[in-house]
Amino acid sequence: MTSLGSWKKPPFLQPGDTIVGISPSGPIKDVTAIEKAQEIMRSQGYNLELGKHWNDQYGYLAGTDEQRRDDLLEAFKNPNYKAIIAVRGGYGAARLLEEKDWKTIFTNYPKWLIGFSDITSLLWKRAKVKISSIHGPVLTTLAQEPDWSLKRLFNYLKGDPLPPLQGQGWGNGQGEGRLLPANLTVATNILGTPLQPPLNDVILALEDVGEAPYKLDRMLTQWRLLGAFSGVKGIALGRFSGSNGPANSWTVEEVLRDRLGDLGIPIVSELPFGHDGVNAILPVGMTVKLDGDRGSLTFIP
Repeated sequence: MTSLGSWKKPPFLQPGDTIVGISPSGPIKDVTAIEKAQEIMRSQGYNLELGKHWNDQYGYLAGTDEQRRDDLLEAFKNPNYKAIIAVRGGYGAARLLEEKDWKTIFTNYPKWLIGFSDITSLLWKRAKVKISSIHGPVLTTLAQEPDWSLKRLFNYLKGDPLPPLQGQGWGNGQGEGRLLPANLTVATNILGTPLQPPLNDVILALEDVGEAPYKLDRMLTQWRLLGAFSGVKGIALGRFSGSNGPANSWTVEEVLRDRLGDLGIPIVSELPFGHDGVNAILPVGMTVKLDGDRGSLTFIP
């Protein structure tokens, strides 16, 4: 395990390594997406295995808490698995973190964990103990990624540097800090709990899906009331898809500018990550520079 300053970075992958897919959250809806993901993994020289309960269903969960927790533990402890990717998001990952000494497990079994959306709970718990993960596609969305995004993922897993991402700058110069990506809804529910990592000196990267503008307003207002933005060095905004309100509503952009625009920190919107479109990977804990004037997010090895 290499170092990102005080952060730890899991070992990069080698040709022929095995990646395991698990379902810590909701049940899968499209098995054909898994078959396509397996083809992609093979084309990149990796084996893909699936956890014992990857296709289980228990209401809106992919199996009971015990079943999903067992798969998560096996994914970390099995030495044959060199990286872990979530099958999909949904809901339920945070429930798995109520028990077990996850700090010890994450520290003793350093592996890349890949996912987004509800997987934010796991990414943030690992961030709290300063172990890097990858905010990026899950198995059910892997085949939807354009070639450049897939290349970005698999090149990074080999240890290659990441090229910058370009969005729309809102001004306020440059900010530098540790990258902390998240789904806004999941992150808001984590605030003030034992899962929340420190928010000082970070570049937040936020995205969401299916949340009406007033709900986005409510969540961002909660962050403001808690003072959660006070130590943040910049905010990178991805896609907020399916979030349109009625005709008399504010737009998503209007809400974001109203609730974030007066923070006096660099903000870049329209970056290519999130739901319902390209989901470029964002390594949790990597030092990045956010340029609010030029609209760029640069990754510093």
